[in-house]
Amino acid sequence: MKDLIWLIPVIPFVGALLNGVVLRHRIPKQTAAWLAVSAVGLSCLLSIGAVASYMGSPEHEHHEGYEQVLYNWIPAGMLERVELESDATTLADFNVSLGFLLDPLSSVMLLFVTFVGTLIHIYSIGYMAHEDGVQRFFTYLNLFMGAMLMLILGNNYLVTFVGWEGVGLCSYLLIGFYYKEEFPPYAGRKAFIVNRVGDFGFVLGLLALVTYFGTLNYTELFPRVIENIELAESSFLGPVTVMGFITVCLFIGAMGKSAQIPLFVWLPDAMAGPTPVSALIHAATMVTAGVYMVARSNALFQIAQGTSMFVAIIGCATAIMAATIGMAQTDIKKVLAYSTVSQLGYMFLACGVGAYIAAIFHVFTHAFFKALLFLGSGSVIHAMGGEQDMRHMGGLRKYMPVTYKTFLVGTIAIAGIPPLAGFFSKDEILAATFLEHRYILWGIGIFTAGLTAMYMFRVVYLTFFGEFRGTEEQRNHLHESPTMMTMPLVVLAVGAVLAGLIGIPKGMTFNLADINLFHHFLEPVIAVLPHAGEHPHLSLAVEWTLIVISVGVAAGGIFLARRNYGGDVGLGLGEGWAKRYPGIHRVLVGKYYVDELYDKTVVGGTWSLARLLYRFDAAIIDGVFVNGARHFTVGVALLSGFFDKYVVDGLVNWMAWLLQQFSLMLRKVQTGLVSQYALVVVIGVLALVAMVVIL
Repeated sequence: MKDLIWLIPVIPFVGALLNGVVLRHRIPKQTAAWLAVSAVGLSCLLSIGAVASYMGSPEHEHHEGYEQVLYNWIPAGMLERVELESDATTLADFNVSLGFLLDPLSSVMLLFVTFVGTLIHIYSIGYMAHEDGVQRFFTYLNLFMGAMLMLILGNNYLVTFVGWEGVGLCSYLLIGFYYKEEFPPYAGRKAFIVNRVGDFGFVLGLLALVTYFGTLNYTELFPRVIENIELAESSFLGPVTVMGFITVCLFIGAMGKSAQIPLFVWLPDAMAGPTPVSALIHAATMVTAGVYMVARSNALFQIAQGTSMFVAIIGCATAIMAATIGMAQTDIKKVLAYSTVSQLGYMFLACGVGAYIAAIFHVFTHAFFKALLFLGSGSVIHAMGGEQDMRHMGGLRKYMPVTYKTFLVGTIAIAGIPPLAGFFSKDEILAATFLEHRYILWGIGIFTAGLTAMYMFRVVYLTFFGEFRGTEEQRNHLHESPTMMTMPLVVLAVGAVLAGLIGIPKGMTFNLADINLFHHFLEPVIAVLPHAGEHPHLSLAVEWTLIVISVGVAAGGIFLARRNYGGDVGLGLGEGWAKRYPGIHRVLVGKYYVDELYDKTVVGGTWSLARLLYRFDAAIIDGVFVNGARHFTVGVALLSGFFDKYVVDGLVNWMAWLLQQFSLMLRKVQTGLVSQYALVVVIGVLALVAMVVIL
């Protein structure tokens, strides 16, 4: 079954081709929707079969990945390796294949991406039932899934980069789906441009990898890097090492794709797309690509410890910044968007402290409860007739019981309350941070966990509790969503409850049993560097102390949310802190004015430079070549006339005169007298005889 992994990304591409080109406008929108669902569902079944086949294969037993090479894509170098006197590898052996790699890391990503993606496709059938452009929507959705699956399965950085750029393009198309409105196209362009900034860094990193190590293939590159650690740690520019430069460039790419400071500004605006798009982008696919890439490149980041520290600091800063912004937002989808940014920060914090498995574990659990929360918010918006402002909601639990219960499950999971999924993955990240003695980062992470619980339960109380604050027309429209939308919510809620149970750390069993299946499965993917010592472990007392602190802080956040927004309190008392601290509230509502700062500097600076160049062109260039063209043209005309008359015509006339004079001399020889011609012949013969005698 694993031999068919090439079909996993191909089938969604075929679905997009059928919906977008072959059958466009020829089939009903329900048929188009089910065609798209079938394509992703088939990829999900193939993924399950491929992973099951891989787990029973010799490759898995020997802790290796199964690599399937389809063909040699870029044969840029010679087939035989050229040995040089230096340790550096040149492009002499550089070749890029188009192939796929199935190993524990890609297996985990495959399973939850296709599973959650299928549920989001099914949900979309109900959500988009009354929308225009359904066939176009599902075409983009299938295209997005195909690109993400190519990103995951690629056996080298270049194939991964094709998928990387593919999800960037599809995000532009999906975010700007409502192209007739003003804001969605702007948000799509913003996402596309910001990601291009990060992708430029990614490309630089790939070029440096090729230059120094001569390959982009994962199974060749990482052993080659480990074998040449001296080269990796050599100076690139001053104190910056070769691997330091490469990993910083790669992380810049991850910043853009996974919305980290300073390239996070596109993700909140991505809410302009339909809600299923938000769930797909924010939960299981595009935004997790950066974390996946860093985890895949763990051998490189382990060597570049300085970059790893930078990754941890950026992740921690992003987590706290986004969490505080989420506290002041009133748009239900904007709160979830900043929640995603914050959770991604947690994942990069884990990568930065070397807990790559914990980072992927949080990616895995986050896919379930964040998809659940986004789809739950879509159900609320659907019932509210498109209303997204929580100030106009309230009391919806009695109208939408299934949505309320499933949304509550997702909220408890993301808050980190045991035994739901978010608790296990978040606790592992915080424990790893504490173990690495990054106590300041750990403290910020704990505080962020409390904020997460508070702002998420704020959403629950403002949306589902208290009195309804909308219009009478909205009240009359309130109803539970159709089964096509609630069924995926129930399945995801089950996942949000159970997904964490495959990653229970040994300490939680009081060291009686080692049942951390997730950790053991992913362990072969983490590179082991030479001379690496044994990784330390937390004592049982310290681990349980950290667990109690983490759960206590989360419970405190829930208590504060209930006190300020719970029961019949509603919005009034809940926003009282805004009146007490108007300056802080204004900054948080303004999202720290990062967008305004970028508008004044990056965007405004670009426009100013463009206007300056335009004025320079008008005042100087046009002044020289347009305003001064009259004098210049007159001079050129006079000069060209003189040249034409006295040089070109003069030369032609002189040649004619010269030929005429030469012909006048020659024509005197032609007299017409035979006796003269005979004399000339005799003289010629005598001359020839004399020449022969002399020579």
